[in-house]
Amino acid sequence: MKQFKAESKKLLDLMINSIYSNKEIFLREIISNASDAIDKLYFKSLTDHSVTTQKEDYKIHLAVNKEDRTITVTDNGIGMTKEELEKNLGTIARSGSGDFKAENKADDIDIIGQFGVGFYSAFMVASRVTVISRAFGSDEAWKWESSGAEGYTLTEAEKDEVGTKIIMVIKENTESENYDRFLEEYTLVDIVKKYSDYVRYPITMYREKSRAKEKPADAGEDYKPEYETYTELETLNSMVPLWKRSKSDVSDEEYNEFYKSKFMDFTDPARVIVSRTEGTATYNSLLFIPGRAPYDYYTREYEKGLQLYASGVLIMEKCADLLPDYFSFVKGVVDSQDLSLNISREMLQQDGQLKLIRSSLEKKIKNELSSMKMNDREKYEEFFKNFGRQLKFGCYAEYGMHADLLKDLLLFYSAKEKKLITLAEYVEKMPEEQKFIYYAAGDSAERLAKLPAAELVLDKGYDLLLLTEDVDEFCLQVLRQYGEKDKEKEFKNISSGDLGLETEEEKKAAEEKSEASKELFAAMKEALGEKVTAVRLSTRLKSHPVCITSEGPVTLEMERILSQMPGSEGNAPKSQKVLELNADHPIFATLKGLQEAGDKEKLATYADILYNQALLIEGLPIEDPVAYAQSVCELMK
Repeated sequence: MKQFKAESKKLLDLMINSIYSNKEIFLREIISNASDAIDKLYFKSLTDHSVTTQKEDYKIHLAVNKEDRTITVTDNGIGMTKEELEKNLGTIARSGSGDFKAENKADDIDIIGQFGVGFYSAFMVASRVTVISRAFGSDEAWKWESSGAEGYTLTEAEKDEVGTKIIMVIKENTESENYDRFLEEYTLVDIVKKYSDYVRYPITMYREKSRAKEKPADAGEDYKPEYETYTELETLNSMVPLWKRSKSDVSDEEYNEFYKSKFMDFTDPARVIVSRTEGTATYNSLLFIPGRAPYDYYTREYEKGLQLYASGVLIMEKCADLLPDYFSFVKGVVDSQDLSLNISREMLQQDGQLKLIRSSLEKKIKNELSSMKMNDREKYEEFFKNFGRQLKFGCYAEYGMHADLLKDLLLFYSAKEKKLITLAEYVEKMPEEQKFIYYAAGDSAERLAKLPAAELVLDKGYDLLLLTEDVDEFCLQVLRQYGEKDKEKEFKNISSGDLGLETEEEKKAAEEKSEASKELFAAMKEALGEKVTAVRLSTRLKSHPVCITSEGPVTLEMERILSQMPGSEGNAPKSQKVLELNADHPIFATLKGLQEAGDKEKLATYADILYNQALLIEGLPIEDPVAYAQSVCELMK
């Protein structure tokens, strides 16, 4: 017995247990090696006319024998000489296919596997592996055999045809692993469909089937059909990936059916994105924007990722590194010739080609969404109802790192136009004198449109964005402003800060009224205590007597959202609330009269009622509903 030229058992254990986490991968690797061998012979036939095999005659055959516990994979590819068996299989992690590709630089060569690491994945399920191979142009055949890391034997053998046969003796079951499943016909068919469906050569297997026997001519009316079993040679793989076919040759129905069957959805996709790129990152991709959000999309259970193929062979079911979180709703497949089959998830994360592909896909998805927004607004709005929340999270996440990329994809509800609009559409219709992009944040668009400050903004002829999702205001605060360079407009919450709506004359008049009412504001502030940071005259009210606003970075809506987060009980940041009064409302005169009459108790009751009313108008909870109800009842006596 010969010893391996690598670090024997330790290295083999590493190959099996670290690189591959799923045992069914072994069949993918063996089939990929068979496909490589056929590729080599076909490539040779282009220049060597002694190769008489026609392209349509190439095949990979799969056979299973339950009694002997064997799985056999046979190809009619180029085969291996004794020296090549020694070189390729006698050294763990030696790449015969890699050498072949390096020596032959033609663009049309596509070697998808490599003898070496991939071949040794067979030992995950097999107690013994036998390789019988006859090289093209040789009359000799050789048998390589091994039971694992202890070593291998290499002896002469008999083989009538050129090619390679790999016989794997499947291990006996253990307490933790059911190896018998690999001897089941349906399991092997499923593995081929899952991982090798797009290998370019037919993968065949004789399958046992059942059919009704022919009805005898003299059978009576009570004849019951009899059945017989028979075997039939069946091609298991489709061979031509949909994403490698020209888009003009594929119908919308084919794309839709592929999406629904591949990704288990019952609705057609909203958008199909076909991409073929060559150069620094060579890949084909077929991406889908779903027509609806999966039921678990906004839960922790949802797992993003695209199916990743290396030259038609699946190497990862969900490669999360191909998609940024804000495009995590995208489904699809990516097929690259530049990636190795023998690669772990950790290696992929460091792979430079993968990063180039990710960057290219990100631009493609963004451009397709922009196109949908411009050319099919109804469909885009439906998409945004499903996934717009994720785009907003993308703007806010990572300190706004991706906000510039995503901001033009956002939609918000317009109080003036009664529909969803983009930020660009808002700015385009702004009057020249308008200083800010105004918005209101809360849980209901209908309620927000009735806020005291909303009345003034809309009466000025300005539009108002109504933000009803918890991420909306955080998103706008990260953006800070929007518009063309040097003409950007800041976002302004109508319930905080100076709205910039009054003229200089109005400002001066308000200052005079405020100065005359300083004692009233001081008395009300004293009555309300720490509930507010100030009581002041309002310039944002028209018909309403009072409103609550905030100062500082935490707005009223942000306080409400943060207080509802798990673990935030009593620890959530508080907004600095300001109670604003309308000097033109009759209530203001009543308050002024109580203050001048020195009725502190009644003024305090009025202040508390007005404060709670302002909270209710903003959709915020009041601290003591019972006390508030009693105070209102006292006024009604």
